[in-house]
Amino acid sequence: MPTYAYAIIKPDGTDGEVFEVFQKLSDPALTKHPETGEPVRRIIVAPQVQTSSDTQRFSKGNLERLGFTRFERKGSGYFEKTAGKGPDAISAD
Repeated sequence: MPTYAYAIIKPDGTDGEVFEVFQKLSDPALTKHPETGEPVRRIIVAPQVQTSSDTQRFSKGNLERLGFTRFERKGSGYFEKTAGKGPDAISAD
């Protein structure tokens, strides 16, 4: 299901708090906040699309340069370090 962003409409007509809702494509747009009943409008946001630059951004060298550690799942409850500092593996056991 897609995620839609909505903004609360303040009394002066400007946008207030923004929140997200999972809805079916066939569902009508909300007109009121599901919890508070305040008026809302759907807002347009750019979709999140993975690009080749994401591959570079999350490369081992770049993660280590920025001080991050990355672990990859290798089994049920077992993760091995693939970048950065820290333990070589993490296990739930």
